[in-house]
Amino acid sequence: MAHTLVLLRHAKAEPEGDLGDAMRPLAAKGRRQASALGPQLAEAAGAVDLALVSSALRTTETLKLVAAGLPVREQSVVDDLYQGGPRAVLGLLQDVAEAARTVLVVGHEPTISGLAYLLHDTRDDLARQVSLGVPTATACVLTVPGTWRDLERSTAHLDRLVRSPH
Repeated sequence: MAHTLVLLRHAKAEPEGDLGDAMRPLAAKGRRQASALGPQLAEAAGAVDLALVSSALRTTETLKLVAAGLPVREQSVVDDLYQGGPRAVLGLLQDVAEAARTVLVVGHEPTISGLAYLLHDTRDDLARQVSLGVPTATACVLTVPGTWRDLERSTAHLDRLVRSPH
C-alpha cells in the first residue's frame, strides 16, 4: 500500500529581528496562508498520521494553523529539520513507522524543494518548478509506492503542488 508524503514550506514569516532567525513569527499574510492551506491539504492528501515539524517558530505556527483544517494525528518537533538538508530529512523519513500512511514535513527552503526534486521519479514540468524552489505556504504532495525505509532518490512521484490562495 502506498504512502503519501507532503513536504510543506512554512508560511510567510516576519523579517529576522533581534530574536534571531529561529524565533521569526508568521506575518499576518503567513497566518492567512496557513489557515487557508489546511482544507486544501485535507482535500489533496487526507488526514495526516505524522507531522514532522522544524523547531523554528514560523514552522510550528504554520503547522498549528494548517492543522485547524487538516486532521493531524501525531506531531513531532524535530530540531534537525531546522538546518538539515534534503539528505538529513530523507534519513528521518526512512525511520518513520510503516503504520504512518501519510506524513507531513513542515520545513524550510531550499530543503523542501530539494527533497521533492531528489525523490521525484520523473523530470517533468513539476520537477522543473521545484528545482527552482517553492514559495512560502506551498506543499509538494508525493506518492511513495514502497516502504519508508526504502525511500531514496527517484523512488516517489510528485503528484502536485498545493499553494495557498492568499
